[in-house]
Amino acid sequence: MSNGSTVTEFLLLGFSDVRELQILHFLVFLVIYLAGLMGNLLIISAVALDHHLHTPMYFFLGNLSILDLGAISVTIPKSMANSLLDTRSISYHACVAQVFLFVLFSSTDFALLTVMAYDRYMAICRPLHYEQVMNRRACVHMVTGAWLSGIVYAALHTENTFWFPFCQANDINQFFCEIPQLLRLACSDSYRSELGVMAFGAVLAFNCFAFILVSYVQIFKAVLRIPSEQGRHKAFSTCLPHLAVISLFLSTGCIANLKPTSSAPSGLDLALSILYTIVPPVMNPVLYSMRNRELKEALKKLFKWRLLSRK
Repeated sequence: MSNGSTVTEFLLLGFSDVRELQILHFLVFLVIYLAGLMGNLLIISAVALDHHLHTPMYFFLGNLSILDLGAISVTIPKSMANSLLDTRSISYHACVAQVFLFVLFSSTDFALLTVMAYDRYMAICRPLHYEQVMNRRACVHMVTGAWLSGIVYAALHTENTFWFPFCQANDINQFFCEIPQLLRLACSDSYRSELGVMAFGAVLAFNCFAFILVSYVQIFKAVLRIPSEQGRHKAFSTCLPHLAVISLFLSTGCIANLKPTSSAPSGLDLALSILYTIVPPVMNPVLYSMRNRELKEALKKLFKWRLLSRK
């Protein structure tokens, strides 16, 4: 990191200067955070405690819930604390950590969704080879690869963002440390340097998207060839939640990357940032539990076990 930075802290964009609205923002974010926390923890607990869910698909789902838990914990608590304490400040090092962790969880999330698409492809299109290919060791290697790729990509983005000193004030027009807003504050034109990292990320993202798209084309072809309606329903019930999560992630991610960086605070920018930072991690547990019978049964057992343990 550059030692020439003249900024020791940044000022995040507050949702309001009115004290009552600040408290309201705190309460709304608290409810959203607790909902995301509870949903993801329930899935992690169900996958860990129910031996029926000790399969590759649910192993990946448990890791996805860990990533979603981390993603909402990076941005929401700091924004809640600022509203409650009526402050906007975030330290330089806390901002660095926030950028690194947010990019880490987001990029690893996408890599893991790609792995999960491959898992569904093998389960439906190559069922006879599924257990041989998707063995425990292979699954651990895939998840480890997803995490390592996320760490490398996050390190590149973070180093590149904070390499240049900041001297264009310290106001970030966002409720968390967003990379485009930080680059706007750099003393020199850092977009050229960032362009290389963004191009690298775009190539990786496009390859992952193409892989997911091809996988699901093959999956739907295979599902439509299943003669029994019950078999088609079972296949769709395991694929549609994953497809819904991918669609939510990609649509909100496109909004985040295609929206122009504004030099003045905007209510629309705040709404869009909430859409892509908070909605996917909170909604993913709901999307996965809606049509998944095995997960529903595991959650029912978990609730019954908790109730009986209290008696």
